[in-house]
Amino acid sequence: MSRFALTPEDAYPVIHLEDTDKPLPRRIDPRTRYAYFKTIARGGRSIIQSCKDLHLMRVVCYKSLKPEFADDANEQRRFVREARVGAMLQHPNTVPTYELGRDSQGRYYFTMKLVHGYTLREILDYRERYDLTRLMEVIIQVAHALEYAHRHGVAHRDIKPENVLVGPFGEVLLLDWGLAKVWQPGGATQDSRSVLAGSAATDPSVTDQGALQGTVSYMSPEQIREDPAIDYRTDIYSLGSVLYEVLAGVPPVSGATVDEILNQTLSANLVPPSQRAKSPVPHRLEEICMSCLRTSPDERLQTAQMLIRELQEDW
Repeated sequence: MSRFALTPEDAYPVIHLEDTDKPLPRRIDPRTRYAYFKTIARGGRSIIQSCKDLHLMRVVCYKSLKPEFADDANEQRRFVREARVGAMLQHPNTVPTYELGRDSQGRYYFTMKLVHGYTLREILDYRERYDLTRLMEVIIQVAHALEYAHRHGVAHRDIKPENVLVGPFGEVLLLDWGLAKVWQPGGATQDSRSVLAGSAATDPSVTDQGALQGTVSYMSPEQIREDPAIDYRTDIYSLGSVLYEVLAGVPPVSGATVDEILNQTLSANLVPPSQRAKSPVPHRLEEICMSCLRTSPDERLQTAQMLIRELQEDW
């Protein structure tokens, strides 16, 4: 049994694989419900469109697998898990999932709330325009989403600026639960991809298809090592990496190849953000950041709630 940093209490229903991976009945016909499709994003394996829900008369976000992955059993299982995890984690800092179904060809799709705003990546591209206090509030809100997920037995495993959306009405939403890790009762787990990425990746920040999954500049050492005992503290490391970039203007590790970035993470020789930042970094925030980035999970801040408390102190 894996040893977790948190043990979900009886008051928090735990999400298990048997809940997230059960196949859907094939006799579901959405053809009369959704119309006016417009592609708004293409990921590595999925397509995200906006469309009109003619039953509820609202514009929603419609996500489906790309045709080349639509009939892959592993991708289908991971896709259904993403939809159900997003639906079961009902928190103000997560995006509501509306429906999971099959289209006229029997291929999976799910619909979500369509939220307008800027990703944290877009905000950091214009970092000088944003007050540090406001950016810390964004980090705190992401930590709230993680604390909620961890208490329900889910690790996100892909925390990065691109997966944080800041809306025009103060919303902060943690996106994309496609790499979420959930456990069987008793702690067993199963993952369909487990091969380390090599140096041939075209984008050194993202691992190749069929490789170690995630964005390497924000991965924890245990995620890189594919440690079977990985737990929720991997998200603490990744959020610490995002906090580092907020403070320093650059991620904690960088390089020309995936291998170079992975090796820097595993070497544990991270330079404090104040040594790379163009503007002063509050000493207390630097301490909090570096405490999230310890190589050993046992030496980090242990929970998202602890991180929230630290960031809410006078820094």
